[in-house]
Amino acid sequence: MSEQRRHRLRLEISREAARLFWEQGVEATTGDQIAEAVGLSTRTIWRHFRSKESCAEPIVMQGVEWEMSMLRSWPAERSLEEHLSAESMRYAREAGDVERADDALAMRMIRLADTEPCVRTAWLMACDQVEREMAEIFAVRLQLPAGDLQVRLHAAAASAALRVINEDIGAALLVGADPRTFADAPERVAHAVRNATGGAVGDPVTP
Repeated sequence: MSEQRRHRLRLEISREAARLFWEQGVEATTGDQIAEAVGLSTRTIWRHFRSKESCAEPIVMQGVEWEMSMLRSWPAERSLEEHLSAESMRYAREAGDVERADDALAMRMIRLADTEPCVRTAWLMACDQVEREMAEIFAVRLQLPAGDLQVRLHAAAASAALRVINEDIGAALLVGADPRTFADAPERVAHAVRNATGGAVGDPVTP
């Protein structure tokens, strides 16, 4: 099986597992139920995941993929506010039904992480990946090694701020908040990153 096909299959399993976890809870969900929902054998599920709880990991990671992609494409000549706003508008125009459905599932898993330790683990693993991406991007913008202590501290603080914002907005939307309330989310995120890094990260970088 190619890596791409394996990734697609793991994501499809994760989608169905996430739906079941949200509808009936992690404890009440079995590997057999996940397999049946996907149309696979239970043995196949265990070939791709070490436990039923780990089935949440791909969809949770999918929930931060946009943020990581946005960080990777941040041009030196743009401020974080400008880049976030532009990327948010582009995503709103281009995201299809599958991407939006995955976003909604990831949001539910992040909310479920408050009460389910195993899902919390998946969420924190995703946040750790965001922190690593931030360290790489911050290092380039600050012209420092990625392993520099100050870079790592900036990335840790900024990723923690992003985690809290994601949790806060997701929780509000899941209880019926008007999405228009969060139209300024890009500005909130940029402001949080600036605060978390003491203003070191956020401005354009000039030669």
